Order: sequence, then structure tokens, then C-alpha cells
Amino acid sequence: MTEDAADPKLRHAVKEARSRVEAGQKDPEPPLARRFGQIGVLGWVIVGPTLAGLALGHWVDGALNSGITVSAALTMLGAGLGLYLAFRWMHQQ
Repeated sequence: MTEDAADPKLRHAVKEARSRVEAGQKDPEPPLARRFGQIGVLGWVIVGPTLAGLALGHWVDGALNSGITVSAALTMLGAGLGLYLAFRWMHQQ
């Protein structure tokens, strides 16, 4: 490979590396503690509605003496709601 052929490729690589460094300085990666906090919030956003659906379903099943039918349905509904809320929260971050 000649020196002239490598020169444009080298210049392009240097330009890309410089732009990545500048982008990293403008928008740095959040600290690890913040990432763990986000994971915790995300977990509770999913688990909270799921447990609420289970609790409400258990109460309704007890009142109607219907086994676990309503509990199962509301647990799945709560999990679906939790996943939707988590998905929406992730895209807002």
C-alpha cells in the first residue's frame, strides 16, 4: 500500500476518533450508581403493577369464591401494564 493511499484512510480514522472523543466529553456516561438506581426503578415499575394486580385479584377471588381465575387475569394485566410503563419510561430517559 502506498503512502498516498493510506493517507486519506488515516485522516478519516483520526477525524472519526476525534469526533467520538468530543461527543463523549459533551455527553459523558452517567455514574454507575445512577445506572443501578435506574435499574431499581425500572424493576419496581414492572413489579408494582404486577403485585397490585395479584393482590386485587386475590381479594376478588376470595369475595367471589372463584379459585384463581381473576387473580391470574389481573396478574397478567398488571404485568402488561408494568412492561408498558417500563418501556415508556425507558424511552423518556
